[in-house]
Amino acid sequence: MSRRSVALTAEPSTPGTENFSRALRMRINRYSQIIKLKYDIKREYFTIVIPVIAAITLIIAAALTGHVFTIQEESGACSGKDDARLAAYQALVEEVGEAGGGGADGGGGSTDAEGTTPGTKPKDDLDRIIIFAVLIAIIPYSIDTYRQKRLLKRREVAYSEFLFKLSELMRGGIDPIRGVIDLSTTDLGAITDNVRGAASAMVLGHSFSDAMNDMAVALGSNLITRYTALVVQAAYTGGAVADLILRTSEDMRAVIGIEREKDGNLKQYVVIFYLAQGIIVMLAYILSTSLLPLIQGMGMELLFGNSGVGEIDFERGFFHMIMLNALFGGIIIGQITEGEMKHGLKHSTILIIACYFVCTTLILSSPGAAEMRIELVSGGGQEGFGGLPLSDQLVFNVTDPGGNPAPDVHVSISISPDGRVNPRIVKTGSDGLVKVTAIPGIDEGVYVVEAVAGDAVGLVNVRVMSGD
Repeated sequence: MSRRSVALTAEPSTPGTENFSRALRMRINRYSQIIKLKYDIKREYFTIVIPVIAAITLIIAAALTGHVFTIQEESGACSGKDDARLAAYQALVEEVGEAGGGGADGGGGSTDAEGTTPGTKPKDDLDRIIIFAVLIAIIPYSIDTYRQKRLLKRREVAYSEFLFKLSELMRGGIDPIRGVIDLSTTDLGAITDNVRGAASAMVLGHSFSDAMNDMAVALGSNLITRYTALVVQAAYTGGAVADLILRTSEDMRAVIGIEREKDGNLKQYVVIFYLAQGIIVMLAYILSTSLLPLIQGMGMELLFGNSGVGEIDFERGFFHMIMLNALFGGIIIGQITEGEMKHGLKHSTILIIACYFVCTTLILSSPGAAEMRIELVSGGGQEGFGGLPLSDQLVFNVTDPGGNPAPDVHVSISISPDGRVNPRIVKTGSDGLVKVTAIPGIDEGVYVVEAVAGDAVGLVNVRVMSGD
């Protein structure tokens, strides 16, 4: 009794379950073939058309919800920003006049741009969204082309083995049709299903040439198509057919070996392109963190005058340059190493993802800078003479919504109605502080220094005394 219970518990899955699974797989394959034949569904629909439509939809949705480029934001909001600055300046002048010379705190303070125009300031991250859209558009196709190429290589190797086995069978006195039918019952690797299809066609009465040519077309390899034509001609010309097929198999193996050697030699160019992209990223990082901070502000004015070069967001420009170079550099790699640009999309995907991560980590400011707050720490309420630097630097503190110091946030500094600040664009340190030197204009009166980071604005007023 115990032996019977042990036998029952050790019994594997029932044959009924296996038959059901097999029947389910066959039904799924049959319906998928019916749908493919009826509607002519191609794999490009899923690897190109649908991803491109999704990418375009993402960009349109982002544009409609207020995401813009930085240059669009600056040009579109220029007049509004000037009006807000003028209004703040006039309000501070009136406040100073009523207080009889200004308060002890110097009129410094902080405000939030969303407090005056709630919900109207666009987000300047459309360029990042476009990068995500490009990745959505090219990743499915790049993965598909990579998989198809690997499958093609396996098919070519398997086909050369198939020809070798066919020649061995023919040496034993078996005709080509019978040889293909016998080989269809064995495992031939990546071409097993195709050989079985050709054998079934021969059993149903198709000629050897038609079945072999149809199989070559289905495999989708130019190399296989060429050698299939040689095999068909050898089979119909007579003579030492087995020897001809054997030589065809050996020649095909030699060609495959040459292709592998060529691919190995060209891999060094892939490494060179990747290293070149890394050098570009490194140079952009050095420029944005070491050189540009030294020449911004008055240094920019000495070099370029009042041409507006100091207002250019070089970090964002470097970011765009690196992303474009990653996209087209990958395509060039595919054209040089594999002969087709589509095979370079996988390199473009890798370069774009890697460079985006590096740029957003080391070069660009945090995308959450739009939620920062700015407060004056010291330097408010100063009085000085026109055209001369103030005695003390202006120090602003940039914090996140939780009140913690916000490091690596770009802050733009300006002074109204006239004057200069040094530097004009500065990045916060680990303590969230920025320090600038203000040089008001030569006219007597009240000047407003404005610090902007994202949507946050910090204001402080200083007074210019008469030289009399």
